[in-house]
Amino acid sequence: MKLLEGKTAIVTGASRGIGKAIAIKFAEEGCNIAFTDLFYDDIAMATEAELQSMGVKAKAYASDASKFDETQNIVAQIIADFGSVDILINNAGITKDTLLMRMTENQWDAVIIVNMSSVVGVSGNAGQANYSASKAGIIGFTKSIAKELGSRGIRSNAIAPGFIITEMTAKIPEEARKQWEATIPMKRGGLPEEVAKVALFLASDLASYVSGQVINVCGAMNT
Repeated sequence: MKLLEGKTAIVTGASRGIGKAIAIKFAEEGCNIAFTDLFYDDIAMATEAELQSMGVKAKAYASDASKFDETQNIVAQIIADFGSVDILINNAGITKDTLLMRMTENQWDAVIIVNMSSVVGVSGNAGQANYSASKAGIIGFTKSIAKELGSRGIRSNAIAPGFIITEMTAKIPEEARKQWEATIPMKRGGLPEEVAKVALFLASDLASYVSGQVINVCGAMNT
């Protein structure tokens, strides 16, 4: 039997990058996938079709994870479409890399809302989920969920990715990327699939007594 056979997962921001890698890895293990992204565009449709071709139920939803009301409606629709939610992966995120003195208030607000506030909104509205995996930067929230909802069998863990090779990090100048990789003990950037393997472990019964933890996937960069 596959590790996630018959379960349903919500993965936010899963049209590409780490989110897509997690969705594919879960689908390989028999998990139905409801995933969100900002737009239901050609990329989202292609990811949806790829997941469906793996023999699981999969559907994409256009949603701005930073908007609480919109999130509430989407989660309700997902539960209506799939019947239940067992796994939640809060993956949606953006980057606005610049010097502090050059960062505008709007840039700062956008990062905080999408990368942090969205986690609170999605997690709160997907209250039926048996598991919640939050992004790095939400460590306090992750531990709070683990303590508050542990008695209900809900586990909450955070994955803290290091330098992962995605479209987002590809925007970093090549020389800067090389300097960054040189500081990593394993001397390379990580792959989205390597993050997905950790997410699979945490979402499965293999991690049945793992909760409130932060797992670094960083090639020892943060050691």
